[in-house]
Amino acid sequence: MKLHADPRNASLNTVTGYSAAGIEINAVAFPHSVVVSPEGPVASWGVQDIAALDADTVSKLADGQPELVVLGTGRRQRFPHPRVAAQLAGQRIGLEVMDTAAACRTYNILMAEGRRVVGAFIIEPELSS
Repeated sequence: MKLHADPRNASLNTVTGYSAAGIEINAVAFPHSVVVSPEGPVASWGVQDIAALDADTVSKLADGQPELVVLGTGRRQRFPHPRVAAQLAGQRIGLEVMDTAAACRTYNILMAEGRRVVGAFIIEPELSS
């Protein structure tokens, strides 16, 4: 799915495409999970499944003190262990959980509104047949 960037925010990190094989930020393809904020580099994120979230991976989401983390959990919406939300809430950071396609769209909307948002997008490994 291709997403169209808002030309007024051309300097910001925008999700420009998503498929089961990866995510595209500013027309650059990433075949793996990433963490992105409106400004700064796109960071590789070693999480391939929601069960892999732990204190260290969640703490990386809090870097820069966003007001909200949009977590894309792969092909389907899956909720992380409640300690994930609690860890972020303890730092006064909200958490929205959805499948990665919906998370991409939501991140773009919030970013375009000028919100301090972080997108954490899980790209699951391809299923072998």
